[in-house]
Amino acid sequence: MANQGPNKITKYRRPLNLNIGMVIFAVIFVYIVICVFMYFTTRHVVWYQVTAGTLSTNNIYKAVALRDEIVVLADDAGYANYFAREGSKVAVGDLVYAVDETGKLSDYITAGSAGENTLSEADLNDLKTEIVSFAHSFDSRSFSSVYDFKYDMEGMVLKLSNYSIVEDIDAIQSSGLSGLVKQCTAPAAGIVIYSMDGYEDLTLEDMTAERMDQKNYEKVQLLGNALVGMGSPVYKLSTNEDWSLVIQVDKEREQQLLDAEYVRVRFLKNQETSWGQVESYTNEAGEIFVKLTFTNSMITFCNDRFVDIELILEDDSGLKIPNSSIVEKEFFIVPKDYVIQGGNSSKFGVMRETYEEGIATTEFVETTIYNETEKEYYLDDTTLRIGDYLIKPDSEEKYACSKRGSLIGVYNINKGYADFKQVNILYNNDEYSIVQSNTAYGLNVYDYIVLDASTVSEDELIYQNN
Repeated sequence: MANQGPNKITKYRRPLNLNIGMVIFAVIFVYIVICVFMYFTTRHVVWYQVTAGTLSTNNIYKAVALRDEIVVLADDAGYANYFAREGSKVAVGDLVYAVDETGKLSDYITAGSAGENTLSEADLNDLKTEIVSFAHSFDSRSFSSVYDFKYDMEGMVLKLSNYSIVEDIDAIQSSGLSGLVKQCTAPAAGIVIYSMDGYEDLTLEDMTAERMDQKNYEKVQLLGNALVGMGSPVYKLSTNEDWSLVIQVDKEREQQLLDAEYVRVRFLKNQETSWGQVESYTNEAGEIFVKLTFTNSMITFCNDRFVDIELILEDDSGLKIPNSSIVEKEFFIVPKDYVIQGGNSSKFGVMRETYEEGIATTEFVETTIYNETEKEYYLDDTTLRIGDYLIKPDSEEKYACSKRGSLIGVYNINKGYADFKQVNILYNNDEYSIVQSNTAYGLNVYDYIVLDASTVSEDELIYQNN
């Protein structure tokens, strides 16, 4: 035992046992690696589906309202108590307000001498409408509108509470107030407004950018039971249902509106629409103003000097495509007399003159038509070359290919390859364009086009990604 050498241990290597599971796993792993490599090295083409729609253009404006307004001045000094509802129509001789020299009429109203005064359902609806309208249009950056709303509410509530007194006006005159209260009637027919802002006599020719800025606008609300002096404004009458809205625009928009003559306008306050007749004026400073004249809806906005509107331009409707899809491409322009249908199919083409061993012959060359005018076709330039002679059918006349022209279009990929389609742009903004629909060589709704035209070339096979 002592003479025995040390034991040598050799590690046994297990043989690699391949099975079907390992082979499948290896194949899948290699496939995934190849797919990942191809994904990051292959150019991706993203498609866009053409839809019908309109552009979200900046067609919203803050307009200044111009009306035929008469400012009525007080004939006597005293406390003015209003009886006609603001925004209501009055005829000549209708009672609008009463002047109380002593202020006792206010005490009479407060004490309820005229009896119980209950607001009707219509009155409550008016109050609710004003509150909801203010809540939706409130902007924290323009906090002064809160005070305008406060004065509107105070004036409306006070005037609503005074309506029943009108029915008992004879009782008031027979009370101790006889001779101290003077009834004041409307000098003309119109709509009653209880505010002043200095814009009553404003015309289109008086407009400036400063007057269009609502930050510079001040409105004085005339409150009931307020002391007025003789000759002071007590209310105003809007005497004409015809009225106008003035907006400030650039030269391009001015021309667009003038060409239209009449424009449909949506009032954002109540979402109603109306047609306005277009007139423009440019002042000495070069500022352009457009006046839209209406024959209805004035009573709805009689107390609003600034009105938010949206211009509804019919030319903005069509097929909506991204601007990144638009590309410009050149074509040969060939007279229509030289284009025929022939060859082994019904496709269009031309008869081109060729030479074989010095002998002139003709061959039919298929070509795609991309657009046409009254006398000419726009043909694909990939099959023709400058200087090619085209033969007119049934004639010896020739035409040398030289005239070229460009078209604006997109790459349609409905058939799996990039196919140029011409588009007629009607209107555009920074991101999208509205193009004409139902054209002979253009797009249709739900067509698929390349989102970025710079990523493909014509007739390239497309592997769509989105």
